[in-house]
Amino acid sequence: MNNFANPKSLIKTKEGNPFAGGSTETNSTSQNLKKHQLQNTWILYFLDNNPRKSWEDVLTKIGTLSTVEDFWGLYYRIEKPSKLKLGSDYMFFKENIRPMWEDPINLQGGRWLITIGSAFKDDLDIIWLDVLLCLIGEACDHCDQICGAAVRIRRKVNKISIWTNDAKDEEAILEIGYKLHEVVRLVSHATVQYHAHKVDNTQSLYTLKVFNGPFIS
Repeated sequence: MNNFANPKSLIKTKEGNPFAGGSTETNSTSQNLKKHQLQNTWILYFLDNNPRKSWEDVLTKIGTLSTVEDFWGLYYRIEKPSKLKLGSDYMFFKENIRPMWEDPINLQGGRWLITIGSAFKDDLDIIWLDVLLCLIGEACDHCDQICGAAVRIRRKVNKISIWTNDAKDEEAILEIGYKLHEVVRLVSHATVQYHAHKVDNTQSLYTLKVFNGPFIS
């Protein structure tokens, strides 16, 4: 599957637009090569936040991917998160799960939230790629509970989140958190906390001490 968005369907072709340009077509040689199937099909969205428009109007589906080759083909065609304009998001979710907490699959869940200062742009890009690879590679024992991930570009801090479908499953939440600590190149200035969607978002259920050991309640 190679369902990349047409550049003309996006807002503008300039810095801040997620689509970096180039042809969306694969050549005949690459089409004939055997592709490596992913366990799940994933969809990448771009959200251009605009309070004057509805959520559906500002959400753009960039591409659908189900193979390793689809992933890298899409990844190298779009802007890295650090190049996006303020107020915009990338959202990367399993097929048939809408990238919103009100979706029935997300409703009882929560998210691991990695907060990074806006000045650390290279770190943001590295951590985002590591998270994507962790998701498509099914690196966790509880991958069935992972719904997707998002990166939010804001003025003071940027945030990367990994969404799970059950905020009450402590074992799965902690295992996913430990795996993130293991495979994602976290930096000491980042904060990593788990929040349930349906409770006060300022209250974390778990906190990961980056580089310094285990979780605290």
